[in-house]
Amino acid sequence: MKEVRILVAGFGGQGVLLLGRLIAYGGMLEGKEVTCFPSYGAEMRGGTANSTVIVSDEMIGSPIVGNPDIFIAMNEASLKRFQSKIRMNGLLIFDSSLIKSPEIRHDISAVDIPATVIAASIGGKEPSHKAALSATQVRSANMVMLGALLAETGILKMESVMNALERLTSAKSKKTLDGNKEAIRRGIQHIEDKKSKDR
Repeated sequence: MKEVRILVAGFGGQGVLLLGRLIAYGGMLEGKEVTCFPSYGAEMRGGTANSTVIVSDEMIGSPIVGNPDIFIAMNEASLKRFQSKIRMNGLLIFDSSLIKSPEIRHDISAVDIPATVIAASIGGKEPSHKAALSATQVRSANMVMLGALLAETGILKMESVMNALERLTSAKSKKTLDGNKEAIRRGIQHIEDKKSKDR
């Protein structure tokens, strides 16, 4: 890896900005050059949010990410808005819990993972229907997506990301730490299981 440009997008409340910060912080802990730029929509929760991250082995010439190598789509609106920007032969990772039967470009690779359903199942609370996917239950869907990114690309070590998560989790949010770590592991495991089946 010399330089990887990543775009993460979803709606407010999905932890898009935290996901971007974790990728950047994990890269920094590995001694890489990083940039991270958050972008909010008109509303914080329920509005749009995206984060652009660059992780590089060399000095970064520009922090602007026009055509990302990797796009992590947390909802359908974001997929429709940003898919066209992915560079040719780039990678799309999307939450198939919320994005059903999407039209995917033929010149990119796509990885689907039911991140929201996986997140909701942590703690033994498997959702029985869509209404069960409350905001409280799906807060760690972003961590599942992070695990999928790690397993699919290997751009960062899991240990670096776990360390970054510990450092970025505030004292009042420490109770969420174990659940978020488990969500990362579940995301990794899901992708590894898919790869095993495809062999």
